[in-house]
Amino acid sequence: MEQYKLTLTAEERHALDRMVSSGKAAARKLLHARILLLGDEGPSGLHCTDEEIAATLKVGLSTIVRVRRRFVTESLESALHPRPRPPRPDKVTIRGEVERHLIRLAWSDPPAGRCCRTWGLLADRLVARGRFPEVSRETVRQAPKRTTSRHCSNDTGSTRSCRPRLVKHLGRHGPA
Repeated sequence: MEQYKLTLTAEERHALDRMVSSGKAAARKLLHARILLLGDEGPSGLHCTDEEIAATLKVGLSTIVRVRRRFVTESLESALHPRPRPPRPDKVTIRGEVERHLIRLAWSDPPAGRCCRTWGLLADRLVARGRFPEVSRETVRQAPKRTTSRHCSNDTGSTRSCRPRLVKHLGRHGPA
């Protein structure tokens, strides 16, 4: 791994010491401050090796290298504040006409050469028919579970599940 020499100025060291001693910051920010203080190679620094820092603070070596690198290449602030994780892509939900199409497709005969349909085959079929630009098999698998029938209600005292179900293993035994 590439080594980044970490040298704190006196005011940076003082600010980090004050932050760590007060303990009034986010846990990850305090951890990064401790990594910087222990890894300081300046005249007043402790200069511990990465392995010693990892053992002392119980963190991985990659975390230490990442904090060092961000301090050297960017700034003290960027080394203290972790980067925000990228947002999750919007989940595709299968509703309405597409859902009805999926259920019809699941009950139809499987493609030639197959004895049954799989979640992946159904997802590929939805994409091939232009219903979605891209859809995962997990999204297709969860679609029937989110569906509830409008004909059932809790007012009738019914305790059975009102969720329509695809064939237990996607048509392995065919429609009843």
